Amino acid sequence: MNKLKSGDKAPDFALRDQNGNIMKLTDFRDKKKILLYFYPKALTAGCTVQARDVSAARESLADLGVEAIGISPDMPVDLKKFDNNLELNFPLLSDADHRVADAYGVWGEKSTYGKNLYGVIRSSFLIDENGQIIQAWYKVSPKDTVPKALQELK
Repeated sequence: MNKLKSGDKAPDFALRDQNGNIMKLTDFRDKKKILLYFYPKALTAGCTVQARDVSAARESLADLGVEAIGISPDMPVDLKKFDNNLELNFPLLSDADHRVADAYGVWGEKSTYGKNLYGVIRSSFLIDENGQIIQAWYKVSPKDTVPKALQELK
């Protein structure tokens, strides 16, 4: 698993969102910074905390020229339920084959409730308007995603 670091080019992606639309990283090029975060599974406890925090911070992030985007291996229909249940109102992207997670170095072996398995290692990335990684946080706590990004942007 290759980890990205500050100054690296963010891997491009084209993924379906919760509404079935294709979203690309290049859609934001020369327009906005991105807070891109990877989470293991919609509608689980930690992912719900993280998504609510990101949703609550949307206005603060927007004031700083940042768009939030979540990525998980969930199918778009499950992402739509997650969005509707929590009224998140930001893009949630489906990476069912975990190709994008692999490219960002967030797909790997992890321990969950004493079991070793492969899956998304919760991580977040701040990406500038040119597609460069400003900062990467691997194994980030659900509650730390937004504070770490805001601190980096100040």
